[in-house]
Amino acid sequence: MSLPEPLRRRLGSFSRTVFTDSHRSGPQHPGHRADNEIVSSLPLQMSLYFNVYFFPFWWLSTVVMLHLKYPILSDYYKFILVTVMILASLIEVIRLYLGYMGNLQEKVPELAGFWLLSLLLQLPIILFLLFNEGLNIQPLERAVHIIFAVFLTFQVIAAFVTLKRMVNKLATRFRLNEFDQLEEHPVPGFYSLGKEEGAVSMAGRGPS
Repeated sequence: MSLPEPLRRRLGSFSRTVFTDSHRSGPQHPGHRADNEIVSSLPLQMSLYFNVYFFPFWWLSTVVMLHLKYPILSDYYKFILVTVMILASLIEVIRLYLGYMGNLQEKVPELAGFWLLSLLLQLPIILFLLFNEGLNIQPLERAVHIIFAVFLTFQVIAAFVTLKRMVNKLATRFRLNEFDQLEEHPVPGFYSLGKEEGAVSMAGRGPS
């Protein structure tokens, strides 16, 4: 299972626009090959691993608390909480899948999708559940929401750093491939043009 190709292209274009380091023009060390560089983030992968085990506990705790306080909630907040729980559950499954695939396989579009889902959807939802006192937040809910918010904040930062490294690696690989192709297939007339210009310059000086 992978992202649809149009969505992959859009996320790839977004990543190149946002995460490319314009100050970096090539490999930092002579002879360094971008193909041999591993840019997957171990801290990000560890947080995703623990997040996978934490999410069922968060979901069960939140559902139990919702069941206990459901009768005392207003109809407005009942609808909001049920909708938010459904959305958060669906987003989290997709988010963790994209995070695993994007980080382990060094796929920029998948990791960019993970970063966007974390920053724009999941983190605001958890902060809403954590700080909206109208939801009659219970101590257990507050505790698991805080842990979830810490996971998300760390993953947003780690994924941002990893994406910059991945995009710069791809940009470096592209420049190296272009340079290699230029060495293998030089532009016709390029060297002869340089020789002609040198000859004209020497002829213009004439005998002294």
